Amino acid sequence: MEPPLPSKSINADMRILLFAVVTYLVWVVATWLLEGRILTLLRPEAVLDRITYTIVANIIIGILLALFVVRQAMGDGIISLESSGFRHLKRTILAVMIAFILGFILMDLLNPPTLDPTVLLNVYAQVFTVTIAEIAVCWAVMGSIPEGMLKRKGKVLAIVAGIVIASVLFGLYHFAHSPPFNQPGMVAFLALFGVATSLVYFIGRDIYATMVFHNFFGSFGVMQSLATAGILSTYTVPLYPVIGTAIVSIAIFIAVDLLYVRKRKSTP
Repeated sequence: MEPPLPSKSINADMRILLFAVVTYLVWVVATWLLEGRILTLLRPEAVLDRITYTIVANIIIGILLALFVVRQAMGDGIISLESSGFRHLKRTILAVMIAFILGFILMDLLNPPTLDPTVLLNVYAQVFTVTIAEIAVCWAVMGSIPEGMLKRKGKVLAIVAGIVIASVLFGLYHFAHSPPFNQPGMVAFLALFGVATSLVYFIGRDIYATMVFHNFFGSFGVMQSLATAGILSTYTVPLYPVIGTAIVSIAIFIAVDLLYVRKRKSTP
């Protein structure tokens, strides 16, 4: 007698997990090629390099490809809108407000180089485009999908696994970034910060609030590196291309969310 074939659900789970892992790896490689290898984020004058990095690594891969994988996982029943952080508008607005206040307080406690509003706006906008991709890839894809696959083994185990996987992969991905973020000590430190983001994501279950909260950590790190490099003063005037890029990035994410991720399959 031949052994039984794997069930359709197991095959579907492994297919989605493979998509998720490939998405993460492609995103990391693109980040290194377009940012870490040529120090893009440490060169404010590198407009073309910044645009290329933003479009390829953070929009095409970090948003479009990541949300495609999320939607496929939803279609296969591995995750749901709620478990992956896509909630209704009123709840999201409240969650974002709370996340913003909490994130700002925590950043202030870390003693950033400056609290100048213009510098904060520029840095927050610069980091936000990257943050959207980080949350989409590390948490919505690599966090919620393994969690969904492990739920049958227990809710607590599934959540812990999601937290650990997302946080560790977030830390490791920084090896593809510019110094000082690609140093082993910094990678481990960022993985610990990733745990804080994981708690917000897996407890609050709101992807937009997680982005807003997490972005304060990224802003603090970038301000520190810019101050160390002696170029923080270049951020004291509004950088409209940077701000505009952040607006376009979140607009694309919202559009894909509303028009694709939340779209239910029509019944015949």
